[in-house]
Amino acid sequence: MPKNHTSTITLQVELDENRVPEKLNWSAEDGGVKNEASKAIFLSVWDHKAQETLKIDLWTKDMPVDQMKVFFHQTLVGMSETLGRAMEDEKMVLAMKDFCDYFAEKMELKK
Repeated sequence: MPKNHTSTITLQVELDENRVPEKLNWSAEDGGVKNEASKAIFLSVWDHKAQETLKIDLWTKDMPVDQMKVFFHQTLVGMSETLGRAMEDEKMVLAMKDFCDYFAEKMELKK
């Protein structure tokens, strides 16, 4: 029987004196990422016992608002794609994509 492989993803958060993130770095060596800087991180973890999502939403104080809008939009688009792969519910995927288009329009992301 083959041995299981363990992969580690790490997040490093540097805080200022008020505990506001100044720097965010992440590593995922199996993915070729080592100590890369980021301006924002959204992490969701499913707690199957409590049947709820645990979240860590962090962004640095110098994250530009226009980039945060794009980050939110791309996160929503990614969630709609994940929904499609996980549940194969085409009707809900299309509804999510419609919402993503609406979100982009309201945030003035569409050129």
